[in-house]
Amino acid sequence: MANIQSSKKAIKVIAKKTDNNHELKARVKNLIKDCDKAIAANDSEKANTLLTDVKKYIDQAVSKGLMKHNTADRQKSRLSQKVKEMK
Repeated sequence: MANIQSSKKAIKVIAKKTDNNHELKARVKNLIKDCDKAIAANDSEKANTLLTDVKKYIDQAVSKGLMKHNTADRQKSRLSQKVKEMK
């Protein structure tokens, strides 16, 4: 454990940021799974709404440095293609 006051505060800040980052990563993964389920169920309306949410949160993850740019583009592209083929 840190003895210096600023180090103690930094530990708290890091813990909070880690929790927020984990929450965003989990949200992205869960939305991708939900979108895949909607595609499997042939629910195009739900799949389209989930696709917009997925793209939004993936872009947020990229801007925070939680996900690489190419990985994000690949995931968005594959999901978009699946939704487009479903129609």
